[in-house]
Amino acid sequence: MSTDDSESRKHERRANDRRGDDQQRQRRKDDAPRYLDPGETVFTLWGRVIMARYRRIAAAATRHIMQRPLRIGISARIFHPEAGAKGLRSKNLQYLEESIAQWVMSRDVLVFMIPTVNTDGLLHPSNIRLRDYARHLDGLVLQGGADVSPQSYAETPTRPEWGGDRARDMYELELLHEFVEAGKPVLGICRGCQLLNVAFGGSLYQDIATDVPAALAHVHDDYDRHRHEITFPEGSSLAKMFRGQERGLVNSIHHQAVKTLGRDMAVEALSHPDGMIEAIRYRKAPFVMGLQWHPEFHRAGGQELLDCTAILDNFLRVARETRF
Repeated sequence: MSTDDSESRKHERRANDRRGDDQQRQRRKDDAPRYLDPGETVFTLWGRVIMARYRRIAAAATRHIMQRPLRIGISARIFHPEAGAKGLRSKNLQYLEESIAQWVMSRDVLVFMIPTVNTDGLLHPSNIRLRDYARHLDGLVLQGGADVSPQSYAETPTRPEWGGDRARDMYELELLHEFVEAGKPVLGICRGCQLLNVAFGGSLYQDIATDVPAALAHVHDDYDRHRHEITFPEGSSLAKMFRGQERGLVNSIHHQAVKTLGRDMAVEALSHPDGMIEAIRYRKAPFVMGLQWHPEFHRAGGQELLDCTAILDNFLRVARETRF
């Protein structure tokens, strides 16, 4: 047999092998489900399978995020023992006012009062810190109550009755900073607004009537039925929230007010016509705001007093966005 014949047979066998491979590949294609693309490969198929699984997990996680109720903490008011008293009045009591809890709960939110913590307690010591509350709750409301102590902004009380509650200041200042550090939203109401300002280095008028004699009366025996108007500075977040509304009517139940602004604080509302600061915002956080009035005493959808539902909704919206 000649060399040429041998080479010819080799080429013929290779050609037959190639035809066999082509036929086998074609059979595999014919056996594949018809819904697959003609150019489908194992890599593109697995890529689409993985993406489909990812989308399903992401959708389930989104449903969980949207459906789980928000958990909002409210700082405690503190009742200190009365000298010579018996029963409950001889104990430290921590409580919240019903109206503030009901206002927050009106948006289908779970509310938790945050107690002070005492790791050195003689009866029941605990390792729980306020930081743990900031980690597990979605937002913080600082409710109203006793005066902020002048000691908390490096002043001395000009009158004994304006000494404030230094113990509560220390508890709420720590609580506030833990929530801010955790990136969670904070809404301060009345005293809470003043505490926000002090927390970032600001100061307060210890008594508006004494320190600013020309100012309106900001506190009255009528309590929450005492009102005045407020205005929103141009460019403030409240001006955008209440677009087209130059003024609003709010209750006024405070004899102290913001004097010098704390670091990175912006003015959100002013009383009219005396120009006292009525709302502030910390500019370096998604939502850290203080309101000098009590929005929980305003009726939702009411025509006379400013409807503050938009403020609550904005606070809760940020709480949902920052919950993890």
